[in-house]
Amino acid sequence: MKLGVFTILFNDLSFEDTLSYLTKRGINNVEIGTGGYSRSTHLDLDLLLSSENEIDKYRELLKKYDVSISALGTQGNPVHPKREIAARYHEDFIKTVLVAEKLHVDTILLVSGCPGGSKNDETPNWIICPWPEDYSHALEYQWEEVLIPYWKQAVEFAGVHGIKKLAIEPHPGFCVYNTETMLKLRSRIGDSIGINFDPSHLFWQGIDPARAIHALRDCIFHVHAKDCFLNPDIIVLNGVLDPKPYSQFSERSWNFRTVGYGRPLHVWKGIISALAQENYDGSISIEHEDALMTRDEGLNKAIEYLQNIIIKDKVETKWWELRPEG
Repeated sequence: MKLGVFTILFNDLSFEDTLSYLTKRGINNVEIGTGGYSRSTHLDLDLLLSSENEIDKYRELLKKYDVSISALGTQGNPVHPKREIAARYHEDFIKTVLVAEKLHVDTILLVSGCPGGSKNDETPNWIICPWPEDYSHALEYQWEEVLIPYWKQAVEFAGVHGIKKLAIEPHPGFCVYNTETMLKLRSRIGDSIGINFDPSHLFWQGIDPARAIHALRDCIFHVHAKDCFLNPDIIVLNGVLDPKPYSQFSERSWNFRTVGYGRPLHVWKGIISALAQENYDGSISIEHEDALMTRDEGLNKAIEYLQNIIIKDKVETKWWELRPEG
C-alpha cells in the first residue's frame, strides 16, 4: 500500500506547488479531481485533450517530483433527472476517460448518481424505505430504466479506451450507498465496476468497514482515508439521518473528521489489515474534510497517523515457509 492525497485540498495552489508541498511530506501518490463535484484546478481536461505537447508537459511535471496518479475523479450525477445537468456530468466523465487513457491512469473515481423517482421529476430522489409502495416502484424505475442502462454504456465506452476500473464511491444520497447496493451494481454491469472504499460514509450508517472489505473482496479499486465522529447524545434522540449543514458541527449526529479523530486506532488497524488480507496494495488516499482543523494540521496529522499503520510491503514469502519441517 502507498499513502496518497486527494489534491483538491490545494486548489488555491498551482499543481507544481502542490507536488512540492506533498513530496516534502513523503507523499508521492496523488488523486486528482477532474469534474463533477470534485473539480480540481490541477488538471484541465480541455487543455490536456488539446495537444500531445500538453500531455507531455504534465507527465514531465509528475516525473520531476517522482509522483504517480492513483486515480482521476469525476464524481458527478450523470443520471440527474434534468437532462442538461446529467449531460454536463456525463461530458466530464467522457473527457476524464480520454485523459486517463493518455496519462496511462487505469482507475476513475465516480459516484453512482441518483435519478428522479419518475421520468417527470426534476430533482434526484434518494429512496431508503419500501413503503408507501410509491417508493418501491420508483426504486425499480431508477435501477432498471436509468442506472443500469447508463452504467452499461459507461463501462463499454471506458473499455474501448483501455480503462478497466470504474470505482464507485458508495455515498448516501446516491443509489449506491452501501455494500449491498455496490455489489448489486457490479453484478448487473460486470467486473469493470468496483468500489472507491471510503470508511467515513460507512461509519455513520452503522456499517463495519473491515467486514465490508471482506464482502467486497476483489472489487476494491481505490481507498479513501477519512474518519467520522458519531455524536451519541444526538443519535439516541434523532438517529443518524441528519440533513443539517456541515457548518452546524455541534448540532449534527455525525461529522467527518481527520483519521484518528472519529474511530479508535484498533478500528483503523483492522481496516488496513482487512485490506491486506484481501490483497489490496493500492493507494490509501487522504481526503481532508475536517471542519475543526486547518488543511495543514489535518493533513499532517493524517499522514503521521497512517504512516504508522499502513502495510507498505506486500508479503511474497510467508514466515512459516522459511521454517524447516519437523
